[in-house]
Amino acid sequence: MASDYTWVLIFLLVGVGFAVVSLLASWAVRPYDPGGQKRRTYECGEMPKGSAWVQLRPGYYIYMLVFVIFDVEVLFIFPWALALRNMKSAGLGALAIADMVIFVGVLAIGLVYAWKKGVLRWE
Repeated sequence: MASDYTWVLIFLLVGVGFAVVSLLASWAVRPYDPGGQKRRTYECGEMPKGSAWVQLRPGYYIYMLVFVIFDVEVLFIFPWALALRNMKSAGLGALAIADMVIFVGVLAIGLVYAWKKGVLRWE
């Protein structure tokens, strides 16, 4: 039992050591040029027009949050659909489907709420 934890500790130390050595090596060989183009807003070769500090409407952020919520929903539904085959053979198919109906129902209520609040209206 202790040997299992020893292997985990060894892998953890090797992983952290690799990350630290990589960061130190890249820091040691990088060029250092703090002035010139590095202090400009964009390093893409284009001259910036105006300030980089632009105020955006909160509606853009709310729209993005609604997108992220439903994007995460898809990430939960695909593994669930794949695991449903095993759940059916174990006799848990009805419970698994009921859980997913509740999950999608709560998200549908959130979508209806956002729709009624006008969050999805792009102006």
